[in-house]
Amino acid sequence: MPSEITLFEARRVITMNPSRPDATHIAVRDGRVLMVGTQPEFDGLDAVLDRRFADKVILPGFVEGHAHVMEGTLWRQTYVGAGDRRSPDGRRVPGLRDIGAVVDRLSEADRSIADPDQLLYGWGFDPLHLGGARLTRHDLDRVSTTRPVMVHHASLHITNVNSLLLEMAGFDENTAIDGVPKLPDGTPSGELQGIAARLRLFRGLGYNPMSGTLDAADVARFGAAAQLQGITTIADLHNDLTDATVAVYGAACTEGLPVRIVPALASVSCPPEDGVAKIGRLAAASTDRLRFGIVKIVVDGSIQGFTARLLPPGYHNGAPNGLWYVAPEDLDRIVGIYHAAGIQLHIHTNGNEATEAALDAVEKAQITHPRPDHRHTLQHCQMATEAQLRRVKALGLCLNLFSNHLYYWGDAHHDLTMGPERAARIDAAGSAARLGIPLAIHSDAPVTPLGPLFTAWCAVNRTTSSGRVLGPEERLSVAQALHAVTLGAAYTLRMDQCVGSIEAGKFADFAVLDADPFETPLEALKDIPVYATVLGGRVFAVPPA
Repeated sequence: MPSEITLFEARRVITMNPSRPDATHIAVRDGRVLMVGTQPEFDGLDAVLDRRFADKVILPGFVEGHAHVMEGTLWRQTYVGAGDRRSPDGRRVPGLRDIGAVVDRLSEADRSIADPDQLLYGWGFDPLHLGGARLTRHDLDRVSTTRPVMVHHASLHITNVNSLLLEMAGFDENTAIDGVPKLPDGTPSGELQGIAARLRLFRGLGYNPMSGTLDAADVARFGAAAQLQGITTIADLHNDLTDATVAVYGAACTEGLPVRIVPALASVSCPPEDGVAKIGRLAAASTDRLRFGIVKIVVDGSIQGFTARLLPPGYHNGAPNGLWYVAPEDLDRIVGIYHAAGIQLHIHTNGNEATEAALDAVEKAQITHPRPDHRHTLQHCQMATEAQLRRVKALGLCLNLFSNHLYYWGDAHHDLTMGPERAARIDAAGSAARLGIPLAIHSDAPVTPLGPLFTAWCAVNRTTSSGRVLGPEERLSVAQALHAVTLGAAYTLRMDQCVGSIEAGKFADFAVLDADPFETPLEALKDIPVYATVLGGRVFAVPPA
């Protein structure tokens, strides 16, 4: 018996397919697009007409190519960031504007935890949005001196702990490893930067609370948070992918989950030789809802945390250069092994010295094992120079730029970390587009909130939180920005054959909007409400904000 065909009607369908950019109707059968067109082209088709979106605008479901499942897990914990956030259940959680408010919220959470030994975990802290105020162990000791207290910065590259946790991890005035700043009296401040310091912290604690134990509720929150923003495909772009985690993902990524998930194996979790074998096993277990096969390498830290690696002239304020998370010689070896095995790499580089190291590693790998269409992608790549972007193009790399960063930290980069000239070309999407580099843009959630329309607004307007415009020459058009959060992002995940545009044969994955992005003032692009999503032909409503 033939499957039923559903015919969705809309005020406008923006397909992102250049051969058929506009339509009004989409026919869906068995979870895939049967045909896209206008009403007369469907005359005679035996289909059930669905007019619930007749006054709406339909786009391909947004593709978030760089986020983390921590967007689901962290909502178990206490949010202490400076900006308001929307939780996965749609609640507005107010931001905090000073250290005292952070201490008060953590203290409230402390009182609600029955187990006196349970870790109190805050997340989202951002000193640059609190006038540069630093959180110290003395502040967290005001929350508790008997319970371990830990706060992750918004960048996820820096952690603050109380005195009890410092003692548990063996940090004291004699500690002499990178990433452990000291107070004037020579004792650790409680701030821990980079991998080495945090690995020691996690050993003292007995586990890594940043990864924790993933469960079905975490995946459900991750999916719900994405669906609220019109996202139908999302990458979890750094995961150890233990057997337990893979099992949870496999059980959770069913028809009830409103997104498709693409987890990336964290290269730091195993030697590359083992990673190649692991990716082979995982890729064979991929489904339409859960796609394995990519690897993430983190080369340096964050610019605003002064842990990114910068080429001369270095940090604008004279701060010391940042940290290598992977030394260049090790990067060459890791990239070479995965590249030779045919595995796609997503390489985190924030500072331009880290970008240079990544380009060198890919170039060496390409010379040794030439691979057409490898689609290795530089993630963030915020400070790439024009010369580096020309190398990106020549080497066949893709870019996924952190456009949200313009709004959240653009002022700090202008005044403090980079200075006006370099800040004007941060996340240089305009240059990438002019050079014809395959391009996506992203949120890095939970570092910044999920929201592809907000990300597109950042790339189109390049406006900081103070209202300053950074580098208008690097702006994208609305069409370019929408491509970057749909088909462009799908391309970087090697999924453009099945998602990212609305065309016959692809998954019937849509974002349904209340307004047309091409008819909306540029400054209001981020404010367009998402009305619903459709995944494989199934409609998921979005509750009002």
